[in-house]
Amino acid sequence: MSRQQISARIAAAVIAAATSLLAGCGDISDGSPLASLAADPPPPPTSPPPTRPVPKTPAEQAADRNDKGGVTGFDAAVGDCVRLGGTMTDATIVKATCGATDANYKVIAKAPTNDQCPRDADQAYFRTIAGVETGALCLDIDWVVGDCMDLGSDNPARIDCAARTGKDAVRVLAIVKGTSSADDCTVGGRGYTYPERKLVVCVAAL
Repeated sequence: MSRQQISARIAAAVIAAATSLLAGCGDISDGSPLASLAADPPPPPTSPPPTRPVPKTPAEQAADRNDKGGVTGFDAAVGDCVRLGGTMTDATIVKATCGATDANYKVIAKAPTNDQCPRDADQAYFRTIAGVETGALCLDIDWVVGDCMDLGSDNPARIDCAARTGKDAVRVLAIVKGTSSADDCTVGGRGYTYPERKLVVCVAAL
Protein backbone atom coordinates (compact mmCIF):
# COMPACT_ATOMS: atom_id res chain seq x y z
CA MET A 1 0.00 0.00 0.00
CA SER A 2 1.48 3.27 -1.01
CA ARG A 3 1.85 6.50 1.11
CA GLN A 4 -0.64 8.24 -1.16
CA GLN A 5 -3.39 5.68 -0.43
CA ILE A 6 -2.88 5.94 3.38
CA SER A 7 -3.24 9.71 3.15
CA ALA A 8 -6.43 9.36 1.18
CA ARG A 9 -7.99 7.10 3.82
CA ILE A 10 -7.12 9.45 6.68
CA ALA A 11 -8.58 12.34 4.75
CA ALA A 12 -11.77 10.38 4.09
CA ALA A 13 -12.15 9.56 7.80
CA VAL A 14 -11.69 13.19 8.83
CA ILE A 15 -14.27 14.36 6.30
CA ALA A 16 -16.74 11.74 7.52
CA ALA A 17 -16.30 12.84 11.16
CA ALA A 18 -16.80 16.49 10.26
CA THR A 19 -19.94 15.64 8.31
CA SER A 20 -21.31 13.74 11.30
CA LEU A 21 -20.58 16.66 13.63
CA LEU A 22 -22.30 19.14 11.36
CA ALA A 23 -25.30 16.86 11.05
CA GLY A 24 -25.58 16.63 14.85
CA CYS A 25 -25.53 20.41 15.20
CA GLY A 26 -28.26 20.64 12.59
CA ASP A 27 -30.44 18.20 14.57
CA ILE A 28 -30.57 20.38 17.76
CA SER A 29 -30.99 23.72 15.99
CA ASP A 30 -34.54 25.13 15.84
CA GLY A 31 -33.70 27.32 12.87
CA SER A 32 -34.01 30.58 14.82
CA PRO A 33 -31.21 33.11 14.32
CA LEU A 34 -28.90 33.37 17.30
CA ALA A 35 -28.27 36.76 18.88
CA SER A 36 -24.78 38.12 18.51
CA LEU A 37 -22.71 37.69 21.64
CA ALA A 38 -20.56 40.71 20.75
CA ALA A 39 -21.22 43.91 22.76
CA ASP A 40 -22.78 46.88 21.02
CA PRO A 41 -20.14 49.25 19.67
CA PRO A 42 -19.50 52.24 21.96
CA PRO A 43 -21.14 55.48 20.88
CA PRO A 44 -18.86 57.86 19.02
CA PRO A 45 -17.11 60.34 21.30
CA THR A 46 -18.87 63.64 21.62
CA SER A 47 -16.95 66.89 21.39
CA PRO A 48 -17.37 69.32 24.29
CA PRO A 49 -19.48 72.36 23.44
CA PRO A 50 -17.39 75.25 22.17
CA THR A 51 -16.46 77.72 24.88
CA ARG A 52 -17.25 81.34 24.28
CA PRO A 53 -14.49 83.83 25.08
CA VAL A 54 -15.15 85.95 28.14
CA PRO A 55 -15.91 89.48 26.94
CA LYS A 56 -13.34 92.07 27.95
CA THR A 57 -14.23 94.91 30.26
CA PRO A 58 -14.16 98.49 28.92
CA ALA A 59 -10.91 99.05 30.86
CA GLU A 60 -9.33 95.98 29.22
CA GLN A 61 -10.50 97.11 25.78
CA ALA A 62 -8.99 100.56 26.38
CA ALA A 63 -5.72 98.97 27.51
CA ASP A 64 -5.58 96.94 24.28
CA ARG A 65 -6.15 100.06 22.18
CA ASN A 66 -3.42 101.97 24.01
CA ASP A 67 -0.79 99.23 23.78
CA LYS A 68 1.02 99.98 20.52
CA GLY A 69 4.03 97.81 21.26
CA GLY A 70 7.64 98.74 21.78
CA VAL A 71 10.30 97.20 24.04
CA THR A 72 11.53 99.07 27.09
CA GLY A 73 13.14 96.21 29.02
CA PHE A 74 10.67 96.86 31.86
CA ASP A 75 7.62 94.64 32.26
CA ALA A 76 4.59 96.89 32.73
CA ALA A 77 1.12 96.82 31.22
CA VAL A 78 -1.24 99.67 30.49
CA GLY A 79 -2.95 100.46 33.78
CA ASP A 80 0.01 99.46 35.98
CA CYS A 81 1.59 101.98 38.32
CA VAL A 82 5.28 102.63 38.87
CA ARG A 83 7.74 104.58 40.93
CA LEU A 84 9.84 106.67 38.55
CA GLY A 85 12.93 108.39 39.84
CA GLY A 86 16.48 109.32 38.94
CA THR A 87 17.34 111.73 36.17
CA MET A 88 16.56 112.09 32.48
CA THR A 89 19.77 110.29 31.53
CA ASP A 90 19.78 107.80 34.41
CA ALA A 91 16.17 107.01 35.26
CA THR A 92 15.06 104.37 37.77
CA ILE A 93 11.73 102.60 37.59
CA VAL A 94 10.04 99.93 39.72
CA LYS A 95 6.51 98.59 39.88
CA ALA A 96 4.22 99.98 42.54
CA THR A 97 0.64 99.50 43.66
CA CYS A 98 -1.62 102.21 42.31
CA GLY A 99 -2.53 104.64 45.07
CA ALA A 100 0.28 103.41 47.34
CA THR A 101 2.75 105.81 48.90
CA ASP A 102 5.56 104.85 46.53
CA ALA A 103 3.48 105.09 43.32
CA ASN A 104 3.86 108.35 41.42
CA TYR A 105 2.95 107.45 37.81
CA LYS A 106 0.46 105.25 35.97
CA VAL A 107 1.10 103.67 32.56
CA ILE A 108 -1.54 105.11 30.24
CA ALA A 109 -0.12 103.79 26.94
CA LYS A 110 2.80 101.96 25.36
CA ALA A 111 4.43 102.99 22.09
CA PRO A 112 7.49 102.23 19.94
CA THR A 113 8.83 105.76 20.60
CA ASN A 114 8.04 108.39 23.19
CA ASP A 115 6.90 110.91 20.57
CA GLN A 116 4.03 108.51 19.82
CA CYS A 117 2.70 108.90 23.38
CA PRO A 118 -0.37 111.11 23.86
CA ARG A 119 0.80 114.71 23.60
CA ASP A 120 -0.73 115.54 26.98
CA ALA A 121 0.98 112.68 28.87
CA ASP A 122 2.84 113.88 31.97
CA GLN A 123 5.99 111.85 31.41
CA ALA A 124 7.55 109.04 29.37
CA TYR A 125 10.02 106.32 30.21
CA PHE A 126 11.82 105.04 27.12
CA ARG A 127 14.84 102.98 26.13
CA THR A 128 17.37 103.55 23.37
CA ILE A 129 19.94 101.12 22.00
CA ALA A 130 22.80 102.53 19.92
CA GLY A 131 20.86 105.75 19.59
CA VAL A 132 17.68 104.04 18.36
CA GLU A 133 14.58 104.19 20.53
CA THR A 134 13.00 100.76 21.03
CA GLY A 135 9.95 101.48 23.16
CA ALA A 136 8.27 103.87 25.57
CA LEU A 137 5.91 103.82 28.53
CA CYS A 138 3.58 106.82 28.45
CA LEU A 139 2.87 108.03 31.97
CA ASP A 140 0.41 110.20 33.86
CA ILE A 141 0.68 111.20 37.50
CA ASP A 142 -1.08 108.58 39.63
CA TRP A 143 -3.91 110.91 40.60
CA VAL A 144 -6.24 109.58 43.31
CA VAL A 145 -9.12 111.66 44.62
CA GLY A 146 -8.50 112.55 48.27
CA ASP A 147 -4.73 111.99 48.09
CA CYS A 148 -2.09 114.69 48.23
CA MET A 149 0.88 115.09 45.90
CA ASP A 150 4.02 117.18 45.96
CA LEU A 151 4.50 118.45 42.41
CA GLY A 152 7.42 120.72 43.11
CA SER A 153 10.27 118.34 42.23
CA ASP A 154 11.42 116.55 39.09
CA ASN A 155 9.12 113.64 39.90
CA PRO A 156 5.83 113.94 41.81
CA ALA A 157 5.56 112.25 45.19
CA ARG A 158 2.54 111.18 47.24
CA ILE A 159 2.63 112.88 50.63
CA ASP A 160 0.69 112.88 53.87
CA CYS A 161 -2.07 115.47 53.56
CA ALA A 162 -1.82 116.29 57.27
CA ALA A 163 1.88 117.09 57.01
CA ARG A 164 1.27 119.94 54.52
CA THR A 165 4.86 119.74 53.34
CA GLY A 166 6.21 120.15 49.83
CA LYS A 167 7.18 122.91 47.44
CA ASP A 168 3.91 122.58 45.50
CA ALA A 169 1.67 120.38 47.60
CA VAL A 170 -1.91 119.84 46.42
CA ARG A 171 -4.90 117.73 47.33
CA VAL A 172 -6.80 116.00 44.53
CA LEU A 173 -10.46 117.00 44.80
CA ALA A 174 -12.00 115.62 41.61
CA ILE A 175 -11.24 114.07 38.24
CA VAL A 176 -13.60 115.39 35.57
CA LYS A 177 -13.87 113.52 32.27
CA GLY A 178 -15.19 114.81 28.97
CA THR A 179 -13.72 118.29 29.24
CA SER A 180 -10.43 120.05 28.66
CA SER A 181 -11.26 123.22 30.58
CA ALA A 182 -10.19 123.88 34.17
CA ASP A 183 -13.28 126.08 34.44
CA ASP A 184 -15.26 122.87 34.82
CA CYS A 185 -13.67 122.31 38.23
CA THR A 186 -16.46 123.38 40.55
CA VAL A 187 -14.19 122.87 43.56
CA GLY A 188 -10.55 123.64 44.16
CA GLY A 189 -8.28 126.44 43.18
CA ARG A 190 -6.94 125.08 39.89
CA GLY A 191 -7.04 122.16 37.50
CA TYR A 192 -4.50 120.17 35.52
CA THR A 193 -5.86 119.71 32.01
CA TYR A 194 -5.35 116.89 29.52
CA PRO A 195 -6.85 118.38 26.35
CA GLU A 196 -6.11 115.47 23.99
CA ARG A 197 -7.95 113.00 26.20
CA LYS A 198 -10.45 115.55 27.56
CA LEU A 199 -9.68 115.15 31.24
CA VAL A 200 -9.21 117.63 34.07
CA VAL A 201 -7.79 116.95 37.53
CA CYS A 202 -9.10 119.49 40.04
CA VAL A 203 -6.79 120.26 42.95
CA ALA A 204 -6.46 122.65 45.86
CA ALA A 205 -3.20 123.89 47.38
CA LEU A 206 -2.42 122.61 50.86
